[in-house]
Amino acid sequence: MTNTATQSGDYATRMRTKLTEILRPSRLEIVDDSHRHAGHAGADPLGETHFNILIVSDAFDGKSRVARQRLVYEAVADELRERVHALSLKTLTPAEDA
Repeated sequence: MTNTATQSGDYATRMRTKLTEILRPSRLEIVDDSHRHAGHAGADPLGETHFNILIVSDAFDGKSRVARQRLVYEAVADELRERVHALSLKTLTPAEDA
């Protein structure tokens, strides 16, 4: 499994841990994109508010794009309530990632 993040702050680490435990991805990339949203809604000078996530998991097999995103949002619900403002998601099955 590939697990990468351009910045491993507390929230990125928490999300990585939860997504790994719940969705067992074969590939997971979490990129903190907060710096690009400075001054926008939900931005915080401390960062870790906006993330791009690429996740490849068998759990997405047979599910619509919306159903896949719901699985991710449910997994990181605490982080979304506490600090994370926005997620840009790319959710793929292993076959789609091949």
